[in-house]
Amino acid sequence: MIPQTLEELDSIATECKKMTTKAALLSAAGGAIPAPGVDVATDIAILLKLIPKISRKFGLSKEQIDEYDDEFKILIFDLLKKGGAKFVGRYITKELIKAILKRMGIRIAARQVAKYVPILGQGISASISFGAMKIVTNSHINDCYEVAKELIETNKSK
Repeated sequence: MIPQTLEELDSIATECKKMTTKAALLSAAGGAIPAPGVDVATDIAILLKLIPKISRKFGLSKEQIDEYDDEFKILIFDLLKKGGAKFVGRYITKELIKAILKRMGIRIAARQVAKYVPILGQGISASISFGAMKIVTNSHINDCYEVAKELIETNKSK
């Protein structure tokens, strides 16, 4: 269900940001492992679970949106088109996650190269992993927040 007040919305955003910090730490751990590909596989697994969880918290998962009445669905999809949200209201697939990670290609390439520098490289790779995960997940939180905020404001004006 969509949050009903801005206070509730802020509380959900705070809770989701805590979840993303934990996820970013897991991503950093995967980034520190010197084996090629482990970090990307770790990131995909994390995002496949975390992105839908965040959407559900805001009442904006694909399944939740499907249950809303038609007028409300149209309002949500209009807001999504206007805001350009990448994950909101979509089924999250491995291919979608890979596409997002490809857009972050420079960071991922730097992370892979850094792994080959003994000791220091693994720390750099872990730092890049942490930062990249925070960017992707915080961006999704912000998208969900903005859509939910618009819905709250629209409902108040009715």
